[in-house]
Order: sequence, then C-alpha cells, then structure tokens
Amino acid sequence: MQFKKKTSENNKASSNWCVYIVKCKDGSLYTGITTNLEERLAQHNSEKGGAKYTKPRQPVKLVYSESVESRSLATRREHAIKKMSKIKKTELINLCCYD
Repeated sequence: MQFKKKTSENNKASSNWCVYIVKCKDGSLYTGITTNLEERLAQHNSEKGGAKYTKPRQPVKLVYSESVESRSLATRREHAIKKMSKIKKTELINLCCYD
C-alpha cells in the first residue's frame, strides 16, 4: 500500500473553508460551510445534492461568504450566524458586495 505524501499545497487546499449565506426563492436565508463554494452553489440549485432545506426553495443566490482557516472555525462561525436574527444576518450581508 502506498501513502500519498502531504505537501504544503495539499495542506493549504484542505484549509480553505468558507462560510456562506444563500437567499432562497422564498426570501429565507440558508447558512452553510464548504471547501468549494462554486460546486456547493451548483448542488443547491440542482435536483441532486444540496441541502434538504434549499431543495423546495430553489433557485438560491449567494449573498454572503467569508473564508476561514479550518473546518472547526467554519463550523463555529456557521453556528454563530445561524443564531443571529434575520435582521442581524441582513446587516452582515449588507457589509458584503454581492448583488
């Protein structure tokens, strides 16, 4: 059996976590984490993949994202955002530049 040697590039790729918020067709907001934002958004808008919550609320549109260093930090930030009121989430979104 062969083991793949870890390189700094492999380590860097595994640490590119993103916390994101999408706005659903019904106006609700969904928060999640991923290592590949483009792919995850495509999953949310497809018939297969994506989250159970967003399936009946397609299409979804990216309204906010931020990069974090690890899955642990991404999960903590996701939890903190999910605890926010919709007003606070909207304030956070307004700090960003997505249209």
